[in-house]
Amino acid sequence: MNKYPAIAVIEFSSIADGIYTTDAILKKASIAMIKGGTVSRGRYLTIFGGTTGSVSESLTEALTVGAGSVLDHAFLPDVHPKIHDAVLGKRTECGQNTVAILETDTIAANVRAAEVAVKGTEVDLVELRLAEYEMSGKAISVYAGDLHEVQAAMNLANDFLRGRQAFTHHRIIARPHEVLTRQLDQTTSYTDAKLHELEGEEAS
Repeated sequence: MNKYPAIAVIEFSSIADGIYTTDAILKKASIAMIKGGTVSRGRYLTIFGGTTGSVSESLTEALTVGAGSVLDHAFLPDVHPKIHDAVLGKRTECGQNTVAILETDTIAANVRAAEVAVKGTEVDLVELRLAEYEMSGKAISVYAGDLHEVQAAMNLANDFLRGRQAFTHHRIIARPHEVLTRQLDQTTSYTDAKLHELEGEEAS
């Protein structure tokens, strides 16, 4: 069961507007959770959760107050448990399954596409990364599961994203190398990744 039945994600092009609008969100309705701060490309990200009614009311207020600076937003009124947990930073492992990576140029687009993918298939959501500084404003989500389920998940995600002018891209790895799997189980961040010694040619 989700701690927060509904979650909203808003990206602002202006940090000042993002902070100002976050204040309006807090004053509008009794939401249960909020996290906001600067992300890459000088943007501001706010994520908040609570009852469907309170989140919807606060989101409407945010889109009005911050209209000129809202780059993208997502409203998940009946958020899937996998998305709920991933947005809050929880990870799962790939195992020895097929892996897919979905890349978008906004956070909200990836969150929405990820929910479409996991609600329509039996894939696991390994990781959801939201515009960290080394990502130039992009977001990625990583999925694992049986090949046909992963393919179906990416088809659903791409159908949802079709028609967007912004950048989207994905790749499917049917049989990932065991070292890559171990790496993905840990993180996709270079800063946090561990060194993996390989049984290959020795350095001289």
